[in-house]
Amino acid sequence: MEYRLLETGANNGAMNMAIDESVMIGRIPTLRLYTWSPPAVSIGYFQSMEQEVDLKECRTRGVDVVRRLTGGGAVYHDKELTYSLVVEEGKDFSSDILGSYKEICGIIVSGLRSLGVEAEFRPVNDIVVDGRKISGSAQTRREGVILQHGTILLDVDVETMFSLLKVPDEKIRDKIIKSAREGVSSLRELGGIGIGRVREAIEEAFKKSGRRLVRGELSKEEKERALNLYTTKYTRKEWNFMR
Repeated sequence: MEYRLLETGANNGAMNMAIDESVMIGRIPTLRLYTWSPPAVSIGYFQSMEQEVDLKECRTRGVDVVRRLTGGGAVYHDKELTYSLVVEEGKDFSSDILGSYKEICGIIVSGLRSLGVEAEFRPVNDIVVDGRKISGSAQTRREGVILQHGTILLDVDVETMFSLLKVPDEKIRDKIIKSAREGVSSLRELGGIGIGRVREAIEEAFKKSGRRLVRGELSKEEKERALNLYTTKYTRKEWNFMR
């Protein structure tokens, strides 16, 4: 099956989410690779921004905040490569949610292994190295279309992350940070693999999985729709603070 490859570079949090949704609405099978500038915290669709995020600290540090279309927990996006995949349900990947996570994440695993990283899929939607998380994914399905996006950590700053996210009990903050540091890994720790090599490895793994990638760009319609979603949804309090 043929997929369009989009490399959209760095965007702010609201625009990244607007582009993902615009591509999903367009229904063109697409693999998109992108980064975040400035850094951002994204929360899952069902979460409360005020309960999950230290908004004052984010403003102080110049960190964006945005609600995702997908579920899952709050994520700090900084030094990472993010992927998103859009495909019709059951057309090229399992129609089963758990099955599709395994298959899509399996391509990311293959790409990382080609770089000498001993990555493994850990259900439901994580990729780990020696039991430590190096990639997490989230998924949504709308009108027969899957959108899955996920992170590949180039580096991670646990202290900064937890200065931006609220913890359930301030008395055990240090223990939570210690646990997170022990449970999360990054490519910097595994030899400092650069983003260019990671991008190439993911693209090559996608091709080796039997799928064809054709480099493309956002259409005029997709750009206009993304801009509309950006201004009317992802930058609005009605969306970001709806819970």
